[in-house]
Amino acid sequence: MKTFNGINYAFRPESYWNDTTVQQAILRGIKGTKRRQLIANALSEGTLEKLGDELQSAEVSDEVRDQLGRIHPSLMGGEYLPSYQRQETEIVRIELESTTSDVISIRGRCWKRRIRYRVVDEYQETFEVKPATSQRPFTLGQLIRFIDRVSHQDLWGPFSLAYNELNADGGTERRRLRHFTRISSDIYPQLHDHFEHVFTEWVREADADADLEEAHED
Repeated sequence: MKTFNGINYAFRPESYWNDTTVQQAILRGIKGTKRRQLIANALSEGTLEKLGDELQSAEVSDEVRDQLGRIHPSLMGGEYLPSYQRQETEIVRIELESTTSDVISIRGRCWKRRIRYRVVDEYQETFEVKPATSQRPFTLGQLIRFIDRVSHQDLWGPFSLAYNELNADGGTERRRLRHFTRISSDIYPQLHDHFEHVFTEWVREADADADLEEAHED
């Protein structure tokens, strides 16, 4: 795993269930990406009471979900994620810049005095994780390695880059895919920063290869 300056890879939260901010407590469990953004904006503007109760709920009804989809497909992002199991919380959120703004959620739950992990998406796909459990929360460095070891039968390489690679293999230039995948965590604030560096270097690799090819042609 490559490390980058200014990021504390030894950081380890005391728990995945201790909310450190009011926003984190309110957003915990909200599945929809756009609704999360809407609630976060309302919190910062002091207008949360103006939002209806259903928009603030963890899950919306099928009727509301269909209404959101008719407005724009991207408004459905995250709304089709599986319901949370008992004592389960989201640790990492992976958002894709696809037509329907698909979301992959990395979750942990209390299980026999350990933390049991699973990865879910909005299509009931099966993902393999290693390790499947841990005695205490990961350090940031351990979490990054955990993410990149997630596997799926139709994906390859580090999981953080898997969806970018899938699109690049289909002919899309890496530069156009720079922001296709967004990885973030309310629990690990610097997780997003780390992977932004990773995505930037992924694009630079392609640029360097293109420059080398041009040099050989000359």
